[in-house]
Amino acid sequence: MDAKQTKADRNGGLTVQPHLTVHDAKAAIDFYVKAFGAVEQFRLVEPSGRVGHAEITIGNSLLMVNDEYPDFGARCPAAIGGSPVAFRIEVADADAAVERAVKAGATVVRPVQDEFYGDRMGMVACPFGYRWSLAQPKEVVSPADMQKRWTKMLENGQA
Repeated sequence: MDAKQTKADRNGGLTVQPHLTVHDAKAAIDFYVKAFGAVEQFRLVEPSGRVGHAEITIGNSLLMVNDEYPDFGARCPAAIGGSPVAFRIEVADADAAVERAVKAGATVVRPVQDEFYGDRMGMVACPFGYRWSLAQPKEVVSPADMQKRWTKMLENGQA
């Protein structure tokens, strides 16, 4: 990497790269491989076995994963009462993707259904405290039409 090149350049132009702190990084990586088809790029492991840093890809997206390091403020969702963060993975078949994630150990948060914004989507929670929306694009909906559909849902008490 030359002085002008950034890590984002090295990582295919990705400027936002989520960094997940989990209780058991080895198990989390195994889960993400089984549930979402992740590919492990590399991991840095301490002599104790704790994962200090690992990189996985899901599709063309890079995620970093590490074990907890409470002394440095790196704590998993369970240690802080949960995570408000959810990730969206675009898939070819939402029903099959949710089924695969559940078989790998995820729990269903929202069953797969057609959504007002044009996706067929289901949400699962991984065993490591994060929520994952598995979304299959079905139709292109303009922001104006999305707003109309959202407003109608609110008026009908469906949201």
